[in-house]
Amino acid sequence: MAMAVQKLFPNSKVTIGPWIDNGFYYDFDMEPLTDKDLKKIKKEMDRIIRRNLPLVREEVSREEAQKRIQALNEPYKLEILERIKEEPITIYHIGEEWWDLCAGPHVESTGKIQRKAVELESVAGAYWRGDENNQMLQRIYGTAWESEDQLKAYIHFKEEAKRRDHRRLGQDLDLFSIQEDAGGGLVFWHPKGAIIRHILEDSWKQTHLQRGYDLLYTPHVAKADLWKISGHIDFYKENMYNQMDVEDEPYQLRPMNCPYHILVYKRKLQSYRDLPIRVAELGTVYRYELSGALHGLFRVRGFTQDDAHIFCLEDQIKDEIRGVLDLTEEILGQFGFRNFEVNLSTRPEKSVGSEDIWEKATIALKDALDDKGWGYTVDEGGGAFYGPKIDLKIEDALGRKWQCSTVQVDFNLPERFDITYIDSHTEKKRPIMIHRAILGSLERFFGILIENYAGDFPLWLAPTQARILPVTNNELQYCNEVASELKSRGIRAEVCHGERLPKLIRNAETQKVPLMAVVGPKEVEARTLTIRNSALSTSRGSQFSHMIDNKTPQLTLVEEEDEDGEKVPEHIDLGPILSIKDQLEKDKDDESLRRWKEQLLGSVDLNSVGETLEPDVKIMSLSIQSPGRPDIFLPLPVEPTSGKGVWFTLKEGSPYKLKFTFSVSNNIVSGLRYTNTVWKTGIKGTSSKNE
Repeated sequence: MAMAVQKLFPNSKVTIGPWIDNGFYYDFDMEPLTDKDLKKIKKEMDRIIRRNLPLVREEVSREEAQKRIQALNEPYKLEILERIKEEPITIYHIGEEWWDLCAGPHVESTGKIQRKAVELESVAGAYWRGDENNQMLQRIYGTAWESEDQLKAYIHFKEEAKRRDHRRLGQDLDLFSIQEDAGGGLVFWHPKGAIIRHILEDSWKQTHLQRGYDLLYTPHVAKADLWKISGHIDFYKENMYNQMDVEDEPYQLRPMNCPYHILVYKRKLQSYRDLPIRVAELGTVYRYELSGALHGLFRVRGFTQDDAHIFCLEDQIKDEIRGVLDLTEEILGQFGFRNFEVNLSTRPEKSVGSEDIWEKATIALKDALDDKGWGYTVDEGGGAFYGPKIDLKIEDALGRKWQCSTVQVDFNLPERFDITYIDSHTEKKRPIMIHRAILGSLERFFGILIENYAGDFPLWLAPTQARILPVTNNELQYCNEVASELKSRGIRAEVCHGERLPKLIRNAETQKVPLMAVVGPKEVEARTLTIRNSALSTSRGSQFSHMIDNKTPQLTLVEEEDEDGEKVPEHIDLGPILSIKDQLEKDKDDESLRRWKEQLLGSVDLNSVGETLEPDVKIMSLSIQSPGRPDIFLPLPVEPTSGKGVWFTLKEGSPYKLKFTFSVSNNIVSGLRYTNTVWKTGIKGTSSKNE
């Protein structure tokens, strides 16, 4: 790509071009580029690929490399050369026309690259070395794959990620906003978003109280001396806002909650019998971020951490950390997050504390992880400046990893603040301090949830759980009675009217309301509701009867009719009649299943029974591969059927796989095929690429 750019724009200067997770980028010092320019560059890249030019590795001395770079007048490459410590210096040539500093390796020639599997995605501005005082460069992002099919699957992934973008959904669903009149990176929680936050906070507090934590509320500002004692001004100043003057004394907005919790611990003399002491706070902190680094809810200037600190004895460390890991698994599991990537980060170059302290802390973390039975990788030098840590990443619906949870052993702050306890011999001893967060920040976690659910929150978390829709105003009084009854039962319900019924239904679907109840004269007379439950339905949609009997809300399964007027059984087995309260808990427990169903319904068009088959053919099952888990296939809602086929289509570009089983004369047959194929399965146990 860099060769193509310099052919088309001879005055451009090359800088650095690394690979990234799903592609690569290259920064150029040149005039601003447009999308039209990207198309020109891609055409030139295709020409270079078709020429099948050899890629040749050459080793040169540092002096020779410097001489060649100076001859090309490439100042950025000289700076890069100065940072390369290894010898000799390696250069890669493309034919005899262009070369670059590179460690390699590369393919043998440009012709080995599949040009239809390469795409230039976008262009953006970027400061050289990420420093706003340096030159603004043009960064071209691209992606390259082994095959065109892989590129199509990646494009499908990007489109799905765009559909789930929390910034767009936050606006469409009226959940939150960033008001520029107030300042960038400052989050306004709208009523619907605030309801979800309230649910998160309430659940978080109840769980922590049950686990033996005490809840705190502490100030947002404190004297600057507090942050000098903690070491933040020495080691974290670039992330803190300027101090403010209060009666000739400097005060500081808090970037963290730790010193406040230590002051609460120090308020009285503590005994070894009091330990462990666990304190937790949903504390808002403020950190300086450049405007160019801000990104929706993911990178903000003010956010609320689910922060907690544990003060314990040395022989309590392992059990306390294990308890934190168990609590983390419990809380994240409520949202369907059960696949974790765990990293243990060790001492960085810029740190405080003795070698002995760091070794004790690291061993404690390792022992807790081993006792939990979790696998982990070691990130050498990746710890915080005050102690080693465990970082836990969750996996969302698209298989993306998000770092949320952290647990850190800290022997440093207890010394800085001189906190103690009285041991069994009435001597003062230093307690062990453990930092931990599970959700990370509420703002960022909320953004992750929005994208994970694509805005379609599970029933227990949805800001509006039920919307009552009258056919005409004649049913309005009954609808209001139903809404009042549901609210009294803790169900978040509302009545919407004033529009034609199709628009009311469409608006509810657009706003992703899980339950919609259409009320006409028959429902008023029978005092019932017909409910559509989007959270549990198939792509056809399901109907449920909602009856208020003895003031106890219940859900009853109702069959639908197909085009021929035949009854089609609903494939979701609700078991016994459930109250709405029970259904909320079931939905919460089965969140991972609901999340997977939402994914497959976005990728599969599943129709009802198809053509008549031979009598001895019986469809047994149909399932879809779980995104990010190739070892798991999730069942589609197809019941065993004799003499009937099942038609299904996997949308073009979908990265998933489908698996089916069927029987012929009671002999089980199974098959596995890839995407972009329309099948009919079951004809005497046979299956081909096109059938």
